[in-house]
Amino acid sequence: MAQRSVLGVGIIGAGFIGEFHVRSWTGVRDADVVAVASRTRESASRLATIAEEIGVGTDVTAHDDVRALVRDDRVDAVWVLTPNDSRLEVIRAIVEEVQGGAALTGIAIEKPLGRTVAEAREILQLVESAGLLHAYLENQVYSPAITRAHELVWRRGASEAGTPYLARCAEEHSGPHKAWFWDGAKQGGGVLSDMMCHSVEAGRYLLTPPGVDPADWLTPVSVTASIQSLKWGRPAYAEQLLELYPGAPDYRERPSEDYARAAWEFVNGDGETVIAEGTTSWSYVGAGLRLSFELLGPEYSMQSDTSSTESKVFLSRAIGQGVGEDMLEKQNAEQGLMPVVADEAATYGYTGENRHVAACFLRGEQPMESLRNGVAVAELLMAAYQSAQTGQTVRWPVDLTDFVPDVAQGTWNPRR
Repeated sequence: MAQRSVLGVGIIGAGFIGEFHVRSWTGVRDADVVAVASRTRESASRLATIAEEIGVGTDVTAHDDVRALVRDDRVDAVWVLTPNDSRLEVIRAIVEEVQGGAALTGIAIEKPLGRTVAEAREILQLVESAGLLHAYLENQVYSPAITRAHELVWRRGASEAGTPYLARCAEEHSGPHKAWFWDGAKQGGGVLSDMMCHSVEAGRYLLTPPGVDPADWLTPVSVTASIQSLKWGRPAYAEQLLELYPGAPDYRERPSEDYARAAWEFVNGDGETVIAEGTTSWSYVGAGLRLSFELLGPEYSMQSDTSSTESKVFLSRAIGQGVGEDMLEKQNAEQGLMPVVADEAATYGYTGENRHVAACFLRGEQPMESLRNGVAVAELLMAAYQSAQTGQTVRWPVDLTDFVPDVAQGTWNPRR
């Protein structure tokens, strides 16, 4: 019997998203988590222990140094899941080690690729200079509800009636888990930077035929966008934010947007005008995280909403409840009628994403979503920020190389 080949994966970043990725590994074949690195060995050890407990790694090594993880003989590929403001520094360290002899096959990097177009382009250049296979970790385009509907719509609808013309994508919840997410400078902006990266890439994916790179099918024409501080800039909620997340900015003085909407116009491969609409919010009030998608064509449509679950539970007010996230991500209630997402890692696309990327790296192939997609998304986001700041539609071609949003510079405050 031929010996089974297994990819050794090193996880860099042991926070919330790191745990999400590790837990998704129960659905990944031919790849094991072999090492974890974090700023503290304590955090790395915690996630390494979780990987061992759920059976996705054996003798998982904990590192407090990125370079040590890259030099680890068991590590064949790395997943970079660190905060946005540390991303470029981490990639530089990885590339230096590879150029110094460390044997890596590939690198996968969490969204968004960079806080600016310049950062995203530099990360791509660094990774390509090291000769690494690369993946942009955009989980939503691997969500089973989206991939299955996408395939059906294009095979049964578009093949008969023509290509789809409108994609609507939304991601909404009550706000991030960590203080740095709320900081425009560290994160790169607010909810537009944090979550519109999902919505625009999901929209591009839905509007593009299966197996085709969106960059080869969709040519950007224009974007019109707006951003606002609807909830967390109000004095009472700004104070609440400081209590919940010590170290976060005072949103009365330096807010980031908690609501954003944008509409991108493209010309598709058939020469037709198509539109991707995105809506994102940190000011959503509901059970928890809600992802919704819609695609319309001449004689067909598709819809998906993660809060419309197969299972729900009801808990009356007579039952005392502790705060938690055991029903869905960003859970806001523990009583009443609650949706239950049975397998969040699978539903949100993390399992499919990591299964695909790991399999590609193991075969020596480039994954479907490369870092070039991450650069394209950064360009689309920065154009949206420019539109929101100027109140004007931004049209391509546009040079965004040196553009930094006002939110990221700390100079944006619509309440002044």
